[in-house]
Amino acid sequence: MNAPVAVISGGSRGLGMVLVERLLDQGWQVATFSRNASEFTEAMAEKHPEDFHWASVDLADTAGLRAFATAARRRFGRIDLLVNNAGVLTDQELFLTVPGRRIEDLIAQNLIAPITLTQACAKVMSAQRSGQIVNISSINAVRGFRGVAVYAAAKAGLDGFSRSLARELGPLNIRVNSVVPGFFDSGMTAAVTAENRERIQKRTPLGRLADIEEIANSVLFVISPSASFITGQTIIVDGGITC
Repeated sequence: MNAPVAVISGGSRGLGMVLVERLLDQGWQVATFSRNASEFTEAMAEKHPEDFHWASVDLADTAGLRAFATAARRRFGRIDLLVNNAGVLTDQELFLTVPGRRIEDLIAQNLIAPITLTQACAKVMSAQRSGQIVNISSINAVRGFRGVAVYAAAKAGLDGFSRSLARELGPLNIRVNSVVPGFFDSGMTAAVTAENRERIQKRTPLGRLADIEEIANSVLFVISPSASFITGQTIIVDGGITC
């Protein structure tokens, strides 16, 4: 049997990087993209020359996203998993003062891009009559936070997209779920001050931020045979901060 194939957006760093490495270690073939190469993507290309594919793609480039899905299918012959991991969050800014262009960019990068990539990958999966899609959302879509209204709207849209798509693609044996991480160390949370980090930890019932491996574990569970009857769900992994 051929190795399963995963497409992961934003696999050069953060959660995407962890997922790429762990899936490769589990015998998957992985295609990922980011705007720029990194030491990690170069190392994976050298270590897994037959099983790893990277390309430079910008989330705002819808034609590039579709072309990447086509290239992944041509390279590996199929697509069994899509993880819409890549996202963009600019500095927190009050809604009344955020420029219109930035609103458009945030929606394009965090909602239109994953929808576009999903459509391209789902067409491949539908021909196979099998596949999985995991959308990485945010607790901003579950509980309101000051200064991230547009980002929260995009992520809430992604959760709604997941639920509707699960109904539409279920008859084709394609599962669709959202994984909603709480606060964990990543590029998006690097700017969080020590004071705010302590405040978040105090509000979290488990009293700490998540480790990135814990978020990756949740994604790997959702795509595992142990979760074979789970679809259309929004799975929150936040230490209880939204409960």
